[in-house]
Amino acid sequence: MIDTKTKYMNPYLAGVLLGLVLLAAFYLTGRGLGASGAMKSAVVATVDVVDANYATTNSFFGKFLGGPNSPMKSWLVFEVLGVLVGGFISGAFAGRLKFKIEKSPNITNRRRIILALIGGALFGFGSQLGRGCTSGAALSGMAVLSVAGYVTMVCIFGTAFALAYFFRKNWI
Repeated sequence: MIDTKTKYMNPYLAGVLLGLVLLAAFYLTGRGLGASGAMKSAVVATVDVVDANYATTNSFFGKFLGGPNSPMKSWLVFEVLGVLVGGFISGAFAGRLKFKIEKSPNITNRRRIILALIGGALFGFGSQLGRGCTSGAALSGMAVLSVAGYVTMVCIFGTAFALAYFFRKNWI
């Protein structure tokens, strides 16, 4: 049953607005959009708080801690915070703020949460392995006509299409 009272933004308008935000990001920062760098900054800062000696001597964490700037002062951290706050405000204005686990009636809340966590962890690992998330590698890459951006987008949607058959019972 489709709720016809719920109003969402026109997807074509949303696409144009996303393109304008991406253009503004290139113009103002010299870089495209991306979110995985913010997560990396949060992890580096957390490890630094828990064990500063380990963080500074570790070859991975140490390269992000050098200099006077904290990893949490990265503009990507503020971008992701803006996305979270903006999403919350949008949901509040549209009357869609509620805690609800969306899932098929055929699976439990626990299984849905476990699958979401596994998917998120795999996506996070893949974004670091591929040196960028979908917005950084695919969206921003395609905006500058990078072949790698197009290949990334084809791989993302191709993999999702190929695996959808095996995971459909969790949604239908």
